[in-house]
Amino acid sequence: QVQLVESGGGLVQAGGSLRLSCAGSGRTFSTTAMGWFRQAPGKQREFVAGISSTGITNYADSVKGRFTTARDYAKNTMYLQMNSLEPEDTAVYYCTSYVWARPQGSPTWWGQGTQVTVSS
Repeated sequence: QVQLVESGGGLVQAGGSLRLSCAGSGRTFSTTAMGWFRQAPGKQREFVAGISSTGITNYADSVKGRFTTARDYAKNTMYLQMNSLEPEDTAVYYCTSYVWARPQGSPTWWGQGTQVTVSS
């Protein structure tokens, strides 16, 4: 059974930083892409960042230059470093895994989500 478990969410003031982690189990993640999505209250779920099986990253324009994603292949873990946080970043953040080597289309597996709240 594939599992993705996020951690590291919480409450932070605007301008602050948080680091999310995602631990995967139940399959080999190193050969496929992973990604982060988020959903704010009353809004649709949106793509935040993706990382391919070879470590190539891409980001939503809204977080480019502030967020960085990386993965530890040996630990089946992915990270999202979030700096210069803004109240607009408040959302539930989801870790995802794809069946493809690149983060394209819809992910196949999703974590349960972790809440990030940025106060002004």
